[in-house]
Amino acid sequence: GDRVAATALATGNTILFDYDSDEIAPDFRKILDLWAKNLNASLGLKVRLEGHADERGSSEYNLALGERRAKAVEKALLLRGVASNQLSSVSFGEEQPLVEGASEEVYRQNRRVELIKAQ
Repeated sequence: GDRVAATALATGNTILFDYDSDEIAPDFRKILDLWAKNLNASLGLKVRLEGHADERGSSEYNLALGERRAKAVEKALLLRGVASNQLSSVSFGEEQPLVEGASEEVYRQNRRVELIKAQ
């Protein structure tokens, strides 16, 4: 996965997760540092954390997993000093894949949290 991590770092608003995990890999801490810096500098800025899962497992399970992932990112930002009223989280489970298909490469990109600026 170096390529996937590098791509995500380039776009800067996606945190990818290992299979069935809500643990944030060290690769993505830089992204969180940057977001925290921007949020701390601009208190009017709000961000929606959208959690996603790949299609394996039941849709109920994946909804919960997406939620755990979004909450993990939320917690990481709160630990970096971001105000809780700047953050909201939502889970789409497996309903909104970034990439269609059923390979490990596809699954890896779909296991994610996207940070979306909310107006």
